[in-house]
Amino acid sequence: MTWRLPVALGAILLISSPTAAQMGSPASEPKQGYWWYVAPTPKPRDEAADPDRLMKPVIPPMTELAAWTPPKIRKLIEQQRDYAATVLTVDAVADFWRLQDFARRKARAFAGVTQLAMLQHPELNSRSANPLVGDARDQLLGQKDAVRRAYLRAHAGEFALVMFSRTSCGYCRVQWPIVQRFQDEMGWQVSQIDLDRRPEVAQRFGVDVTPTTMVIRRNSPQRMVIATGVEAYPNLAQTAYQAVRLLSGDIRPEQFLTGAGEEDGFFDALANGPVAAADPLADGPQDANP
Repeated sequence: MTWRLPVALGAILLISSPTAAQMGSPASEPKQGYWWYVAPTPKPRDEAADPDRLMKPVIPPMTELAAWTPPKIRKLIEQQRDYAATVLTVDAVADFWRLQDFARRKARAFAGVTQLAMLQHPELNSRSANPLVGDARDQLLGQKDAVRRAYLRAHAGEFALVMFSRTSCGYCRVQWPIVQRFQDEMGWQVSQIDLDRRPEVAQRFGVDVTPTTMVIRRNSPQRMVIATGVEAYPNLAQTAYQAVRLLSGDIRPEQFLTGAGEEDGFFDALANGPVAAADPLADGPQDANP
């Protein structure tokens, strides 16, 4: 009987041990450590961060919408369009078109105020410098042509016109009579250079396409291409006029679209001062070498 006492005593000690109680307790905490794994608790999905989540745009009252900037209004219209195209309900689509109608009325109101501003400030209106009525239009074009012709004739001894061609170039045969007309009307010397016979000239002047028509300043490296391919005579004369003015230093590159007689007017980019961040002052003639 003496051998049973230690066994019973050991069983009592094992049951009363805190470790045994923890292992056997169903409410015990999960083990931590290298050999124990606890699955992470999934985080709730942040629906606000989902860019594809469908949300109904908030359309403010028209009195508040009237104070919005056009980019902000455009963004709201795009949001409402996407929402309406997704849910396809009558109310959503109607809200989209109400916003569109507001934008239309806003644009028409701007156009109306613009017309009033043009009447009160004619210097901002191109009609004063570019009349659309037939008789006035013809008179204006005649004045411009006279100014252009006088200027080009005055520089006939300083510049020449060269057309680069090739024997196999059919377009060159069309362009050459147009260049010859320039000689007849402006008194310039014009020349035709066949690049098939003089290939070194093509490399010297950087000509790859024929026909190429170029204004060249005599006794100077200055030159400028005024036409590549076939060009109508009015366009050729106008571009030659602009090129000579640029090479002579009478205009700056920003004024290259300023036509004859348009200096200091509506179509002169520099009429009211410089428009570029660079130094607005030009130092001598402009070098337009390619």
